[in-house]
Amino acid sequence: MNSSIRRRAMGALVLATAGGVALAGCGGSGGGSGAKASGKPSKTVTVVSHDSFAASKSVLAQFTKETGYTVKVLRGGDAGAAVNQAILTKDDPRGDVFFGVDNTLLSRALDNGLFDPYTAKGLDRVPADVQLDAGKHRVTPIDSGDVCVNYDRAYFTSHHLAPPQTFADLAKPAYKNLLVTENVSTSSPGLAFLLGSAAVYGDNGWQGYWKQLKANGVKVVDSWEQAYDSDFSGSSAGRKAGGDRPLVVSYASSPPAEVVGVNPPPAQSPVGVSTGTCFRQIEFAGLLHGAKNPAGGKAFIDFMLSTAFQQDMPLQMYVDPVVKGAKEPAVFTKYGARIDHPNTLPPAKIAAVRDDWVKTWNGLVL
Repeated sequence: MNSSIRRRAMGALVLATAGGVALAGCGGSGGGSGAKASGKPSKTVTVVSHDSFAASKSVLAQFTKETGYTVKVLRGGDAGAAVNQAILTKDDPRGDVFFGVDNTLLSRALDNGLFDPYTAKGLDRVPADVQLDAGKHRVTPIDSGDVCVNYDRAYFTSHHLAPPQTFADLAKPAYKNLLVTENVSTSSPGLAFLLGSAAVYGDNGWQGYWKQLKANGVKVVDSWEQAYDSDFSGSSAGRKAGGDRPLVVSYASSPPAEVVGVNPPPAQSPVGVSTGTCFRQIEFAGLLHGAKNPAGGKAFIDFMLSTAFQQDMPLQMYVDPVVKGAKEPAVFTKYGARIDHPNTLPPAKIAAVRDDWVKTWNGLVL
C-alpha cells in the first residue's frame, strides 16, 4: 500500500528538504518559528504535526508564492504522541500551527489551552457538522476519514461467503477467526473501532459485544502495520507475508490506496469496505497559543482550506477534503467506498470515557 496511508497509523520520522519547504523530525527545544536575530518578522511558518502530514511540493510552493512564507514541518510521531508533546511544550510552543488533532483527542487539546481562537477564511465553505468548535473557533476542520473493517474480496468470492457489513455480522459464526484488529492502547484505528462499537451498542453494551468478538476468534495486534501488512490476506503486503485473516480494521481509503500506481488498473480494488462498521475521524488545525509568527500561522490555516490544498490531500494523506466543491481524484471516486452514515461520538463524550474504556477493553480482550 502507498506509504502515505501507512504513516496515518504508525510512526516513521521523516527528514527531508525540498525547494522552499523544510521538513524536520521531532526533537529540539521550543521556539521553532522565532523571529530572526535582526528583529524582523519571521517569514517561516512552523507547522507541528504527526508523521502523516504530507503535501505536494508544488502546492506548498504556491503558498510561498502567494504569501511569502516558507513552511517548516516538525513531525512528532502519531497523533496522540504529537498532541501530548504539544501539551508538554505549550508554554514555549515549537511552532505556529498544529495540524492533526482529531475528534478522539480534541477535548484534551482544548482543555489544555493549546490554541488561540481564529476564524479562518473559507470556513463558510465547510459544513457545519464538522465544525466541532464552531462557537469559539479554536480549531479549524481540515479533513475527514473513516476507520472501517476492510475485507479480502478474493477470499469471500472463493468461499462463496458474503462479506460482513455491520458490527453485528462480525460476531456471527460464519466469520469466526477471520478478523484482525489493533490494540486500542497503541493504535489510532484500533481506538476508533472501539469507539464505533460503543456508538452502536451504547455505554453499557459494547463490553458484551467485545466478549462476543473475542469468543468469535478476533485477533489483536499492536499496530495497523502489523494487522494490514502482515495478517490481512487482502493487501499486497499481506499476501506476500502469507496473511491469513481476510478481515482487518483499516480505512475506507484502503481500496484506492491498493491500486494507485498499478498498471493496468484493475476493474476493482482487491480490498472492499464493510460500510456499516465505520467511525468518522475529523482532523483539525489550530493556531498555537504563544505562536511566534501568528500572522503566518493564520495564513497557512487559510491556505489549508484553499481548493489547491484540499484537492491535494487525498493522494498525499489518503483523507477526504472538507471544503464544499473540492474534488477528489478519479482513483478515489472509482475505487473508494462512500460512507454516508458513519458512526460518531461527541468529542466531550470521548474525553470523558476514553481512558476508562481503554482499561476496560484491555481487561476484556487481552
